[in-house]
Amino acid sequence: MTQSLSAAASGTFTLGGDLTVNRLGYGAMQITGEGVWGPPKDPAGAVAVLRRAAELGVTLFDTADSYGPNVSEELIAEALHPYADDVVIATKAGLTRTGPGEWIPVGRPAYLKQQVELSLRKLKLERIDLLQLHRIDPEVPLADQVGALKELQEAGKIRHIGLSEVSVDEVKQAREVADIVSVQNLYNLAKRDAEELLDYATAEGIGFIPWFPLATGELSQEGSPLTKLASEHDASPSQLALAWLLHRSPVVLPIPGTSSVDHLEDNVGAAAIELSEDEQQALADAV
Repeated sequence: MTQSLSAAASGTFTLGGDLTVNRLGYGAMQITGEGVWGPPKDPAGAVAVLRRAAELGVTLFDTADSYGPNVSEELIAEALHPYADDVVIATKAGLTRTGPGEWIPVGRPAYLKQQVELSLRKLKLERIDLLQLHRIDPEVPLADQVGALKELQEAGKIRHIGLSEVSVDEVKQAREVADIVSVQNLYNLAKRDAEELLDYATAEGIGFIPWFPLATGELSQEGSPLTKLASEHDASPSQLALAWLLHRSPVVLPIPGTSSVDHLEDNVGAAAIELSEDEQQALADAV
């Protein structure tokens, strides 16, 4: 690893007061098959990407039991176990799969507890550092869903609890049951509906993990609104999109995902990009 290419350049954030990660992480959804279903076409390549991410200073790896399902967690264990002391595995439970591209929320306490036990086994962990409720099941009281995770936390099987795709009011409700250290919502330069949640997370010191930080590649394509600005910075469009997120708030933890080592290295290069307030605004206005 060279100093010029390191996720450590993104700075650090401490989840829950005791779990410090480099802010630029890695999202492990794209190392599965098409439709986030089944194994990848190149399992060895997926392992190589994960190991290269760790070499480049990525310490936060975000996955879910539903990615594959199970495939992503198993590949992470194959690539990174035994885990380095600074590696944090964040996984999720609460979505079940019936086929490629299909996602159904299931928040029954017994189901969530079962899935956490399975994730512990597949990830080869005794305790999951960050377990996020993947989606709130509208058929189950939120307090019961978060309460199930709280029970697992008290049993020593979960270190910290997070939420995914939630509103500010839902976070407040959940915090009445358990300490919530992170929220994970769709957010990028082109899609900023979660601004209110991000502002709340910033004020409360809660980690904000934007998923699809590159709008599934749309922001990094040639001809995107970022292309001209990127050339002025001697950077790629994807690097500018990630740098914008890192500068948006100190609690933002982008997790760009890729199955390509080249794309991974390009993404990590965003960690060292400095943007002025004017440049931040110019990027926001351009998209």
